[in-house]
Amino acid sequence: MEKNWVRIFTSADFYRAEMVKQVLTEHHIETVLMNKQDSSHRTFGDIEVYIHQENFSNAIEIMILNQL
Repeated sequence: MEKNWVRIFTSADFYRAEMVKQVLTEHHIETVLMNKQDSSHRTFGDIEVYIHQENFSNAIEIMILNQL
């Protein structure tokens, strides 16, 4: 992964991570999902949402306003 990416959200539920990604994308914040779940046992590992470091404060504000 490139430099200056930070993790903004982590969840064991794919749909929650996808919701965060979609809301941030709607506000023109580039996001990347990283699936770290075990391929055979979905109960192990997390889905992580990453954004560029310069968008961090704006993304936090968006997530708070959208109750994510």
